[in-house]
Amino acid sequence: MSQTSKSPKAVAAAAYRTACDTLPEHFSRYSPKKFTQPQLMVCLVLKTFFNTDYRGIVQLLYDCPSLGQVFGLQAVPHFTTLQKASRRLLATGHAEALLRRTVEIGLGRRKTIPLAALDSTGLEARHVSRYFVLRKRSKQLQTLEETTYKRFPKLAMICDCRTHLILSMIPTRGPSVDVNQFRRPLDRAARHMPIRHLLADAGYDSEANHRYARETHHIQTTIPARAGRPTGKRPKTLYRKLMATHFAKKTYGQRAQAETVFSMIKRNFSDCLSARSYWPQCRDIVLLVLTHNLAIILLVKELFYIAFLTPFVPL
Repeated sequence: MSQTSKSPKAVAAAAYRTACDTLPEHFSRYSPKKFTQPQLMVCLVLKTFFNTDYRGIVQLLYDCPSLGQVFGLQAVPHFTTLQKASRRLLATGHAEALLRRTVEIGLGRRKTIPLAALDSTGLEARHVSRYFVLRKRSKQLQTLEETTYKRFPKLAMICDCRTHLILSMIPTRGPSVDVNQFRRPLDRAARHMPIRHLLADAGYDSEANHRYARETHHIQTTIPARAGRPTGKRPKTLYRKLMATHFAKKTYGQRAQAETVFSMIKRNFSDCLSARSYWPQCRDIVLLVLTHNLAIILLVKELFYIAFLTPFVPL
């Protein structure tokens, strides 16, 4: 990420513009009208951008009043106001509308996605070193024993291999198999943006997934046919047999762009969620995805303006 895409004022300006295009100004005509919904949405995005909690972003807005002036914030909201607003603004309908708007801005005039990748990753539920999560030293035997968390937050998403924009997302809870999480993100992505070719790893391998993508959404799929116990024989079903005989190995190499997207999210923001229960963790995952898309938009716009020797102005 460049310095412009990491600038909090640039991120706030982009988030405010996107929220104004998507969200109504107030939830109800009986609202106190002290803050608008786009302003509260920007505060939530900045919370993820600075990797802090509700109290932390409130204190940061107190300390940096110029940051609030970027999106017209006259007074700093209470942290409980932001916590209650997150339940409303990050619901499924609003989250999909905001994500779709970021994709439209990021793609510009492009109306189709030539190549997309589907993958999932696990996130940390608390700030603990990975060493202590995977291994622990027994005091009695002085040996290393494997230990893992029973449950952890999980993000399944489809991204554009060219721009690294996230097209759709499904926050879930792991560990869980990936083969059953194929249709939901595909439906949400193909509903608003046509996809020509979809790549996925062997965890999504099944004839039903191939058939659903190709015959329902008319999307070409490339998934290695490795599900089940290896027997050395070719699969007998139509599409899995096609994967075994005519596998697009060179095109499948672009599936690594999904791993790049996960790396960008975890390095630029965080791989640990501040929430503890299930639904707040889902809302934190939504904020991670939206903030990532906004940073990509700023990076693309900056490169565009640099190419034409024109300075980028956030507002």
